Amino acid sequence: MKKVERINVIMRYINNRSHFTISEIMREFNISRSTAIRDIREIEAMGMPLVAEVGRDGGYFVMNNSVLPTVRFTDNEIKALFIAFMATRNQQLPYLKSRQSLAEKLLGLISENQQDDLIHLNQILFFEGTNPHNPDLLELSDLPHPMLEKLIQILLMDSYLLITIKEEKGIKSYPIYLLHLYHEKGLWSIEGFDLKNEKRKIFPVDNLTNVEPYPTKKRLSKKKILEKLSRQEEVINLVLELGPKAIDQYKKYHPFKVSISYTNPYQTTAILKTFIDVKNPEELTEITNWLLFLGGDIKVREVPEEVLEGLKQRLSIRIK
Repeated sequence: MKKVERINVIMRYINNRSHFTISEIMREFNISRSTAIRDIREIEAMGMPLVAEVGRDGGYFVMNNSVLPTVRFTDNEIKALFIAFMATRNQQLPYLKSRQSLAEKLLGLISENQQDDLIHLNQILFFEGTNPHNPDLLELSDLPHPMLEKLIQILLMDSYLLITIKEEKGIKSYPIYLLHLYHEKGLWSIEGFDLKNEKRKIFPVDNLTNVEPYPTKKRLSKKKILEKLSRQEEVINLVLELGPKAIDQYKKYHPFKVSISYTNPYQTTAILKTFIDVKNPEELTEITNWLLFLGGDIKVREVPEEVLEGLKQRLSIRIK
């Protein structure tokens, strides 16, 4: 570990402890006593208010109500942060105005040479959704749905929600336990357990009109929710193994409730598990068409007979 990186990590390490010793620093960071002492002295010189305790069991502690001094970044760390900011443009992310102020502060912390490097990166790197005629990092043209930040603020305190959704037939409210909030294909979605109908359901954030905590007395415990979800997953009747070509097709289009789990670190193979309601003609047709869309780079572990029959009929029509 380089010195700059080690100093930053040591500062975070000691700032989270009421007391520490030189020996602890030596063991934790695998450095010599002289190096540990030099690092501590340098951290003190940077402004961290350390108080030394003399004696056999002596050591150091950080004064209460102290502020962690400015963290120093390496050139590569600055580039990594800046590129991460660039990649978030046009993604309708929450707290977008905070992203703007963070970028301004980052630019203000670094040298002119480092600023020149970032300006160059901003000119040559383009991510999906970047406007080539105006690649300004600080442009706020991708504001998310106005309810998104309110939703996140409530989620930080409570996962039991009463959400109001705008649907084709009008406005409807759902009591849910939130499982995930995710961003896919440029859209934010809520994956929750419908407490009234006791099943998993997906809600688009764009259709959200209100959100508030759900009353405590009417709640189902988290343990019972997970048990019910586990039992529902036992009825899975479509299981596929996807290769790289099928994964590419999946990314282009997939039924909204179908998700995959990658089975290797390179995300070139995946498994898909879901339940197909074979009594629903529309869903049966949709899944049949989609399986043909995925192509031949799939292995079928389990499939309903009705889906298999539909595939045979579609393929026979194509052959004729």
